[in-house]
Amino acid sequence: MGAAALAGLAALGVTARAVGTRRRDLGPAFHDVAPELRAPLLVHGHGPTGEPQPITPETFRGMPRLATQGRIFPRRLGREQVIDSGGRSLRLWLYETAARREGGPSGALIWIHGGGLIAGSPAQDHALCSRIARELGILVVSVDYRLAPEHPYPAAIDDARSALRWLRMSAPALDVDTSRVAVGGASAGGGLAAALAQRCRDEGVGLVFQMLIYPMLDDRTGVGGVGIPGRGDFVWTARQNAECWQAYLSHPPGEPEDRPWAVAARCEDLTGLAPAWIGVGDLDLFVDECVDYAGRLGASGVPARLRVEPGMYHGADICQWARSMRDFRAESIDALGRALRRA
Repeated sequence: MGAAALAGLAALGVTARAVGTRRRDLGPAFHDVAPELRAPLLVHGHGPTGEPQPITPETFRGMPRLATQGRIFPRRLGREQVIDSGGRSLRLWLYETAARREGGPSGALIWIHGGGLIAGSPAQDHALCSRIARELGILVVSVDYRLAPEHPYPAAIDDARSALRWLRMSAPALDVDTSRVAVGGASAGGGLAAALAQRCRDEGVGLVFQMLIYPMLDDRTGVGGVGIPGRGDFVWTARQNAECWQAYLSHPPGEPEDRPWAVAARCEDLTGLAPAWIGVGDLDLFVDECVDYAGRLGASGVPARLRVEPGMYHGADICQWARSMRDFRAESIDALGRALRRA
């Protein structure tokens, strides 16, 4: 294991001793993982029954605490903005460089964090949102949306739409060009971003791009918690997926669902959507639904770039010591930048 990998694990409070003691629990699926992405998995492995022991929602719930301690994410990134959303307060985090406004109005990105629709916060993406704002010279708005099961559909998509509405209404004060606005997210946030793009099309609101990082698009994937061979052995499993969709939809996943923007993959008409970049690993539970969605976008006349990364599991781009993951993340940011420049 490389020094960079050990340093990353140390940031999570993981010791070399813990790595060594869990190695035997990982099972045969571990050998399909790209060597440079194996380090984080060594501390999770498989339990005594052979069931994967994935990163849980508690991992995401702990991130705000870790962020405030400065253990994973640098301090003082972004600034908080509280807006009114249908009579309730909605918290946003805004990211921009000091020089952003010098060249006139810039583009903007509405960013939606992951966490299976039941967990997570903008804190987990502070570093990524700061990087996007710095490299592209745009305003990034990260949404602290309401979570299921306390707040099932349509709470999350309504909050994301409120953030976009606020951005457009406040564009002159924010120095944002409303003709260059994109949406993006990772995992559950990617699924919500895809649904938000559909809602914008339906409501006549223009977007220039969808940045979808291993998006959670389809409640029918792994329905009933039944595993898919070669998919979802690590980090995000079929059982977790089913439980989280149940919490969000308030009914078992896979049942009939025709509410607008509830499940992005359920939308039958994809024409007129904003161009998209979709990135996913070939070991990810979501790989088939991502490939299918990208194909449907292309067949509907929507430009869609798909990257399927060999040996990558869900969320592995956090491993920025790995060249493949640095390239994966850089490609997504570059695709966003090119779309904003073209607009």
